This record gives sequence, C-alpha cells and structure tokens, in this order.
Amino acid sequence: MKFSRSEADVFSPSGLPPEAALARTTHLCIAAHADDIEIMAQSAIDECREQPEKKFFTGVVVTDGAGSPRAGRYAKMDDAGMRAVRRDEQRRAAQLGNYNLQLQLAHPSAAVKKTRDAGVQADLGTIAACCRPETTVYLHNPADKHDTHIAVLMRSLEALRALPEEQRPRRVLGVEVWRDLDWLIDFDKVALDAGRNPALAAELLKAFDSQISGGKRYDLATLGRRAAHATFHASHETDGMAAITWAMDLSPLIEHERLSVIDFTLIHIERLKMDVAERLDRFGAR
Repeated sequence: MKFSRSEADVFSPSGLPPEAALARTTHLCIAAHADDIEIMAQSAIDECREQPEKKFFTGVVVTDGAGSPRAGRYAKMDDAGMRAVRRDEQRRAAQLGNYNLQLQLAHPSAAVKKTRDAGVQADLGTIAACCRPETTVYLHNPADKHDTHIAVLMRSLEALRALPEEQRPRRVLGVEVWRDLDWLIDFDKVALDAGRNPALAAELLKAFDSQISGGKRYDLATLGRRAAHATFHASHETDGMAAITWAMDLSPLIEHERLSVIDFTLIHIERLKMDVAERLDRFGAR
C-alpha cells in the first residue's frame, strides 16, 4: 500500500496484507495526532477486541507529530527524533490494542490545513474508497478547539463526501478531544462506552510516554473525564456505564454533502442555548 509521503508508516498487527486488512475494517478512526485515536475511540477498540472474528479496528494518524511539546528527556529532541518516537509509540498502542491496521500518513500540519493539498487528498481518498457502508467512522468533532483537529476533520469529510453515495459510510461520529462534548443537550449526545476494559484503556494512553513524560498527563485527564461523564450524565439515575466518551452524530454531513458544516454545528449550540433559557424561564428567571 503506497501513500504520498515516503515517511508514511503502514503497520499491520494482524499480519494481513494492508490492503486486505483495510478492506475488512468495520471501525475506522481518522485522527490528527498519535494518541488522539486512543482518546477518541476506546469504545471501538474494545468492541473489536471482544469480537475478533467479526469486527476490525483500523486507526489512521494524519500528521507527523513534529510540533509536539517536549520536556524532560525529550526536551532537546529535534523534530526528526520526535517524529520517530511518536511513530513507534503509535505502533506500540496498535499492538496493545490488537488493531487490525495502523496507518500513519506523516503529513505536516501545514499541509493538512491547506484545502487542496494533493497528497492529503490522495491519501484520505484512498482510505475512504476502501470503507464499506457498514463501517463506523470516528472523526474529530466540529466544535473541537484545536486547529489541526478541525483541518483533519474537514479533509476527512471531503474524502467521504467524494465517494459515490452508495459507498459512503452510514455512521460517522465526531468525538471529543480538545473540547468536551458534555455541553450537548442529551438528545444530541452519542454515548460511547469507554469503560469496558479500564486496564487496557490506561495502558494504551501510557504508550505515549513522550507526551506524558513530556508534561501532558493525557492518561489521567482522559480517564478522569470519561469517569466524570458517566457520573454527571444523569442526575436521577445510577451510572449506566463506568466511563463515557461523548460524540455527536455527523452522518447527516455525509448523507447531504451540501449541508454546511458551520450551520450543522451552530444548530447544536443553538439547541443548548434554548435548553438553558427554557430551564431558567421555568423557574422564574428574568
């Protein structure tokens, strides 16, 4: 399997040829950075591990990780060294999680932020063309506050929208990373069960030592956020899940390629505004 950049890394823990592994994918996560997959898609990883003969998880990391913050023993590492470390960490996570396939496309963030970069378009188009309609696709959400996450989301939507209608995935989810989605009204929330295998969840996050030792405790923050979501979801019910990752359903953006991503996102914010106003009004606020 060939991608546009010579640094791209194709890793098949399953042992299958990459083309065959990609073709059988049932759960696909396209993320901006190494470790985003493990923050976004724990529920999908667990689901595929529980049904190893039927469900297959593929991860895609679009950027090369060169701009990562670094401290401690990584403080003096140059960009080339950091790219290599992050590539190996992502491979390690793929082994721990028994991923079907792990692709790292190694694009600079600046390239992904261009609306018509030929290499980014070609690579994501190749991956999208192998998606079956039954594949669930996990993307960054359109209310995320990280610029590169939004750029990867938009390039991914473009690739999926370019497919013939009958080949487009039926379910596409936008998942929280750099902005929680607990602000969504309950009607708009998609609860992803991230608590079925807490030991694995912790190990996957710890695989990214360059981030954790480098000063970003994504392991503690991610596990804590998931537990908080589970507890604070419903005020009058006991916790239904041990850990929740929130997502929003982006499927309408694939079904209707002319639907504005901005308008789609702002509708969710407007529904929150209306929910807050209605509750305040109900109890006499003016």
